[in-house]
Amino acid sequence: MASVESLPAPAPDLDLDLELTERARSGAAQAPRRRAAVLANLVGAAFVAAAGGFLLLPAHRSFDWATAALLVAALALVSRVRFEVGSVFAMATQLVVAPMALALPARTLPLLVACGYLAGEAKEIARGTLPLGRLPLVFASAWYAVGPAAVLVAAGDPSPSWSHWRVYLLAFAAQIATDFAVSGLWSRAAYGVPLNEHAREAVLPWLVDGALSPLALSIGLRVAHQPLAILLVLPLVGLLGYFARERRQRLDHAIELSHAYRGTALLLGDVIEADDAYTGSHSRAVVELTLGVCDELDVDAGTRRDAELAALLHDVGKVRIPAAVINKPGPLDDDERALMDTHTIEGERMLEQVGGLLGHVGRIVRSCHEHWDGGGYPDALAGDAIPLAARIVACCDAYHAMTSDRPYRPALPTHLAKDELHRGRGTQFDPRVVDALLRIV
Repeated sequence: MASVESLPAPAPDLDLDLELTERARSGAAQAPRRRAAVLANLVGAAFVAAAGGFLLLPAHRSFDWATAALLVAALALVSRVRFEVGSVFAMATQLVVAPMALALPARTLPLLVACGYLAGEAKEIARGTLPLGRLPLVFASAWYAVGPAAVLVAAGDPSPSWSHWRVYLLAFAAQIATDFAVSGLWSRAAYGVPLNEHAREAVLPWLVDGALSPLALSIGLRVAHQPLAILLVLPLVGLLGYFARERRQRLDHAIELSHAYRGTALLLGDVIEADDAYTGSHSRAVVELTLGVCDELDVDAGTRRDAELAALLHDVGKVRIPAAVINKPGPLDDDERALMDTHTIEGERMLEQVGGLLGHVGRIVRSCHEHWDGGGYPDALAGDAIPLAARIVACCDAYHAMTSDRPYRPALPTHLAKDELHRGRGTQFDPRVVDALLRIV
């Protein structure tokens, strides 16, 4: 399920796992911010009150302490197997929660689920690696159990049987609804995550719960008569744990590689600045404008990343152009202009030698001087054939160049530079990009 403790501050987009995974891991290792901490305490306290209130309801079935202890231990074990997906994680806890609901009085379910989660964090609590500020979130993460408990109690806590499948289906629907209501409102109030984004993130954990529910019910019907049958889930949980560990290792390697690419890009940026101070400072200023336009256009995370790196490296090919041409105080002649126009191709070649992500960015760098109407270089691309990241960088590059002092002319006043953007709208520049840039400057 979409645990409330796994939801971090919102990211630009939900399409890429790596940035979200890093944010989630970082957030899980820290105490919540003040507002989030206050809300966590309130949500956790409300859960304790609700779970305690359920215990006051009349019992329809007997409570077996040995069975409860066994199932709590099983839930603690299963809750440690977490399959990371972006900023949330999927768990196979349904394999134990459903048997809990069938083998024990439904009124005890919320409290037992919370005990299982707390026991699952026992090692981190003992080591001091789980911030005390996150403990209320452990209780809050068990809120979803209130939904099925309420349905089963209202149905008279029927004896375990497939004949009650309608009740079980309603209980599962109540589980999802409660999970969405509590974790969605929590993430909205604590971090400003819109409910639709939260729902999009939570779909996979819900699908996992749904897929495991038939098996969980089958095991639960057996556990109701033979508690040790819960051990049947251990081989499956072990297999899921193996896959979860493999995925985590792959994510670790991907994050390390992403950091390496970004570090290489920053190093190349330093090389550009060492070769030509103006070009280096210009590139960094274009990065700032580019990120502002990306946010204004609400582009996806992949395009934002590509645009950021392309903005930093769009002039990297100029290190192959003679300084006499780069810093010439007057207009370039035809031969010098032709030489200057090769800097995007040279930049692509340099980045292709690095390969990987930067090789991909190199193809964007090549297109950073294409025009919306097809009048640019080096490939005379037009309209949507030009990568969106390149269109954004081209517009920001031109605006900053116009408002900067150059050896051959002084900087244009801001209002004149804006007029030039208006004139190039729909010819040199993508109209949407121009409008977005004008809004942020």
